[in-house]
Amino acid sequence: MIGVMNGPLRGEEYHPLLTSSLSHAKVRRMKIDSDDFRVRSGKRVKLKRWPTDVKAYFDSKQHYESLLEEHTHKLSVLQSMLYAQDRYAVLLIFQAMDAAGKDGAIKHVMSGVNPQGCQVYSFKHPSAEELEHDFLWRTTRCLPERGRIGIFNRSYYEEVLIVRVHPEILQAENLPDKLQDDKSIWQERFRSILDQESHLYRNATKIVKFFLHVSKEEQRKRFLQRIDDPDKNWKFSQTDVEERKFWDDYTLAYEDALTKCNTAHAPWFIIPSNKKWFRNLAVSHIIAETMEDMDMKFPPPSIDVQKLKWE
Repeated sequence: MIGVMNGPLRGEEYHPLLTSSLSHAKVRRMKIDSDDFRVRSGKRVKLKRWPTDVKAYFDSKQHYESLLEEHTHKLSVLQSMLYAQDRYAVLLIFQAMDAAGKDGAIKHVMSGVNPQGCQVYSFKHPSAEELEHDFLWRTTRCLPERGRIGIFNRSYYEEVLIVRVHPEILQAENLPDKLQDDKSIWQERFRSILDQESHLYRNATKIVKFFLHVSKEEQRKRFLQRIDDPDKNWKFSQTDVEERKFWDDYTLAYEDALTKCNTAHAPWFIIPSNKKWFRNLAVSHIIAETMEDMDMKFPPPSIDVQKLKWE
């Protein structure tokens, strides 16, 4: 097992994959262990100490595809149990820097899931109506009902990320001046998020949160690919270039959110995402493992099928 250990800075997390001397062959034989990527409670997250890349866990493209198919098949069965039992809901949250692959992860990982039991919401700039409500309102309306998987592509965490990096967005929310005090508003919002996630947990919603971790250099490469590939031009905008200038500010905001909003019932997982194949395998493995731990089963039939008489 590749674990997470204390680093040289007290109270911070340190990920040994950054300096691992394991051979390529040995790493390939290892199984993905979700604990390697789970944020530890009480430890300050420093993203530079978490890997954005890993070595191959498979021998070929065919091997990768078979592993992903195994994971997605397991997810399909578990989703059927979730839907049939109708007692729990699952909420998956995806956050990342631009071009980290949120859309791709959702597409590949959930490819085997019945669309009737899965709801995907993407949260971009809030509408005028949404700005008239508290910051949790627009996402609360989209929470999954029991028996279903809800996926948030971005989420209420944007309110302590992009809003923190761009304070002018906070001004548009038109809060009273005394509630916009920079010294306390982010801590208050962290508390609101923690309260919300605790409430959902107490009401049978299992939350799993993924931060897809890419390097700044990998982001640059992906932006250039979007420019060079006509089929991907639509994905690129001038905003992408402008937001790169705030990379360090976003990093600090993410570190704060990952540290202060990580709990046992709503954990954060930091997924190395420079390699898309590993991102997909790790995310699918963690979701399946989480749902297996929910100890679900198909409910018994409502009638005694043994006594049925067919005409």
